[in-house]
Amino acid sequence: MKTLVLIEAACSLESFRRFIIISTCRSFIPESYMHDFEIFPEREEGPGAIYIEAADKVTLKKIREMTFVNAKEVLGIIYSSKSGNTNLKWRQTRRKNGKVTGNASPNALVNLVESDVITQDWVNSYLESSKHSNEGNNDLGKNTNSNR
Repeated sequence: MKTLVLIEAACSLESFRRFIIISTCRSFIPESYMHDFEIFPEREEGPGAIYIEAADKVTLKKIREMTFVNAKEVLGIIYSSKSGNTNLKWRQTRRKNGKVTGNASPNALVNLVESDVITQDWVNSYLESSKHSNEGNNDLGKNTNSNR
Protein backbone atom coordinates (compact mmCIF):
# COMPACT_ATOMS: atom_id res chain seq x y z
CA MET A 1 0.00 0.00 0.00
CA LYS A 2 1.26 3.48 -0.89
CA THR A 3 2.21 5.99 1.79
CA LEU A 4 -0.06 9.02 1.56
CA VAL A 5 0.40 12.18 3.57
CA LEU A 6 -2.51 14.28 4.79
CA ILE A 7 -1.86 17.88 3.76
CA GLU A 8 -3.43 20.89 5.43
CA ALA A 9 -1.40 24.02 4.81
CA ALA A 10 -1.83 27.71 4.07
CA CYS A 11 -0.16 28.87 0.86
CA SER A 12 -0.35 31.48 -1.86
CA LEU A 13 -2.21 30.92 -5.11
CA GLU A 14 1.08 31.33 -6.97
CA SER A 15 2.76 28.55 -4.95
CA PHE A 16 -0.08 26.15 -5.76
CA ARG A 17 -0.01 27.22 -9.44
CA ARG A 18 3.73 26.42 -9.48
CA PHE A 19 3.02 23.02 -7.88
CA ILE A 20 0.54 22.14 -10.65
CA ILE A 21 2.98 23.23 -13.38
CA ILE A 22 5.91 21.33 -11.83
CA SER A 23 3.73 18.22 -11.42
CA THR A 24 2.18 18.20 -14.88
CA CYS A 25 3.61 20.36 -17.65
CA ARG A 26 6.94 21.93 -16.72
CA SER A 27 8.64 20.39 -19.77
CA PHE A 28 6.23 21.87 -22.34
CA ILE A 29 4.51 24.95 -20.89
CA PRO A 30 5.28 28.00 -23.07
CA GLU A 31 7.81 30.29 -21.40
CA SER A 32 5.42 33.27 -21.48
CA TYR A 33 2.74 31.19 -19.69
CA MET A 34 5.21 30.08 -17.03
CA HIS A 35 5.77 33.68 -15.92
CA ASP A 36 2.15 34.88 -16.17
CA PHE A 37 0.52 34.43 -12.75
CA GLU A 38 -2.98 34.37 -14.29
CA ILE A 39 -2.34 31.37 -16.57
CA PHE A 40 -3.17 27.92 -15.20
CA PRO A 41 -3.14 24.42 -16.70
CA GLU A 42 -6.39 22.45 -16.65
CA ARG A 43 -7.04 18.82 -17.58
CA GLU A 44 -10.32 17.08 -18.47
CA GLU A 45 -12.26 14.94 -16.01
CA GLY A 46 -11.05 11.46 -15.18
CA PRO A 47 -7.70 10.37 -13.79
CA GLY A 48 -5.53 13.44 -13.40
CA ALA A 49 -8.31 16.02 -13.60
CA ILE A 50 -7.36 19.61 -12.80
CA TYR A 51 -10.08 22.24 -12.50
CA ILE A 52 -9.71 25.98 -11.87
CA GLU A 53 -12.73 27.69 -10.32
CA ALA A 54 -12.56 31.40 -11.07
CA ALA A 55 -14.80 34.45 -11.41
CA ASP A 56 -13.46 34.97 -14.94
CA LYS A 57 -11.76 32.28 -17.03
CA VAL A 58 -10.76 32.26 -20.72
CA THR A 59 -9.31 29.29 -22.63
CA LEU A 60 -6.03 30.18 -24.33
CA LYS A 61 -4.48 27.08 -25.90
CA LYS A 62 -4.47 23.30 -25.72
CA ILE A 63 -1.07 21.60 -25.64
CA ARG A 64 -1.00 17.80 -25.30
CA GLU A 65 -3.62 16.90 -22.70
CA MET A 66 -3.44 20.32 -21.01
CA THR A 67 -5.70 23.28 -21.65
CA PHE A 68 -4.17 26.57 -20.56
CA VAL A 69 -6.60 29.13 -19.18
CA ASN A 70 -6.29 32.75 -18.13
CA ALA A 71 -8.08 32.93 -14.77
CA LYS A 72 -8.87 36.03 -12.74
CA GLU A 73 -10.12 35.96 -9.14
CA VAL A 74 -9.40 32.27 -8.56
CA LEU A 75 -11.68 30.88 -5.84
CA GLY A 76 -10.49 27.28 -5.83
CA ILE A 77 -8.46 24.61 -7.60
CA ILE A 78 -9.04 20.87 -7.64
CA TYR A 79 -5.98 18.78 -8.51
CA SER A 80 -5.70 15.02 -8.86
CA SER A 81 -2.71 13.11 -10.14
CA LYS A 82 -3.00 10.65 -13.02
CA SER A 83 -2.10 7.81 -10.63
CA GLY A 84 -4.93 8.84 -8.34
CA ASN A 85 -2.57 8.87 -5.35
CA THR A 86 -2.63 12.66 -4.92
CA ASN A 87 -5.86 14.60 -4.48
CA LEU A 88 -5.52 18.21 -3.36
CA LYS A 89 -7.84 21.20 -3.17
CA TRP A 90 -6.79 24.83 -2.85
CA ARG A 91 -9.46 27.19 -1.51
CA GLN A 92 -9.14 30.94 -1.41
CA THR A 93 -9.14 32.37 2.12
CA ARG A 94 -8.15 35.96 1.36
CA ARG A 95 -7.34 37.48 -2.05
CA LYS A 96 -4.42 35.45 -3.44
CA ASN A 97 -3.92 33.34 -0.33
CA GLY A 98 -5.61 30.09 0.51
CA LYS A 99 -5.46 26.69 2.11
CA VAL A 100 -4.46 23.36 0.57
CA THR A 101 -6.08 20.19 1.87
CA GLY A 102 -6.02 16.57 0.76
CA ASN A 103 -3.70 13.59 0.32
CA ALA A 104 -0.30 13.67 -1.33
CA SER A 105 2.04 10.92 -2.50
CA PRO A 106 5.78 11.04 -1.70
CA ASN A 107 6.42 12.31 -5.25
CA ALA A 108 3.87 15.10 -4.80
CA LEU A 109 5.54 16.04 -1.48
CA VAL A 110 8.77 16.75 -3.33
CA ASN A 111 6.89 19.01 -5.76
CA LEU A 112 4.97 20.71 -2.92
CA VAL A 113 8.29 21.58 -1.25
CA GLU A 114 9.87 22.74 -4.53
CA SER A 115 6.92 25.06 -5.20
CA ASP A 116 6.86 26.47 -1.62
CA VAL A 117 3.40 25.11 -0.80
CA ILE A 118 4.97 23.40 2.23
CA THR A 119 8.46 23.64 3.68
CA GLN A 120 11.09 20.95 4.12
CA ASP A 121 10.71 21.56 7.87
CA TRP A 122 7.00 20.68 7.56
CA VAL A 123 7.92 17.38 5.88
CA ASN A 124 10.58 16.63 8.49
CA SER A 125 8.14 17.34 11.34
CA TYR A 126 5.53 15.15 9.66
CA LEU A 127 7.99 12.27 9.24
CA GLU A 128 9.07 12.58 12.86
CA SER A 129 5.49 12.61 14.19
CA SER A 130 4.40 9.73 11.93
CA LYS A 131 7.35 7.67 13.13
CA HIS A 132 6.13 8.14 16.72
CA SER A 133 2.46 7.47 15.89
CA ASN A 134 3.40 4.29 14.00
CA GLU A 135 5.35 2.98 16.96
CA GLY A 136 2.24 2.96 19.15
CA ASN A 137 -0.83 2.80 16.95
CA ASN A 138 -1.43 3.28 13.28
CA ASP A 139 -3.39 6.54 13.01
CA LEU A 140 -5.06 6.16 9.63
CA GLY A 141 -6.45 9.69 9.75
CA LYS A 142 -2.99 11.15 9.38
CA ASN A 143 -0.91 8.56 7.59
CA THR A 144 -1.80 5.40 5.73
CA ASN A 145 1.62 3.83 6.04
CA SER A 146 1.93 0.05 6.08
CA ASN A 147 5.50 -0.48 4.95
CA ARG A 148 6.22 -3.10 7.63
